[in-house]
Amino acid sequence: MTTTTRTAPPAVTLAVALWFTALGCGVAGTLVRLATPEPPGLVALAVRFAIYLGLAGLVLGLYSGRDAVRWAVALLMGLLGTASLVVEPLRWLAGGGAVPEFLAAADGPTIVIGVLRAVHVAAVLTALIMMFRPAANDWFRAVP
Repeated sequence: MTTTTRTAPPAVTLAVALWFTALGCGVAGTLVRLATPEPPGLVALAVRFAIYLGLAGLVLGLYSGRDAVRWAVALLMGLLGTASLVVEPLRWLAGGGAVPEFLAAADGPTIVIGVLRAVHVAAVLTALIMMFRPAANDWFRAVP
């Protein structure tokens, strides 16, 4: 019996790397929050890291070529994850917040968290694009 091993196209490999970049930003942001006046408690940390671990497994599942995994990653991390990152800042801006004043008053951990959040969102948006490039589409459709 012969087995064929399919290699993911570069777009999928890059998407996986970008998803791990996003997860790394999430983990780093959580760790930086430990240096803030209101750090997360042990239960919150455990929940976050359990979620990150589960999402990491799901991202690795992209190498299976199963389209259902691609859509799960897109919906969970692309849609819900991005919403969790942008809702708070958008509400703040809609409530009259001003970026120059925020930056003038922000401490080190707050700035680091903001930068990590921006990199996180950029990685997610780019990963989504990569997962739906033509070569990726063909590769995911090839798995029965």
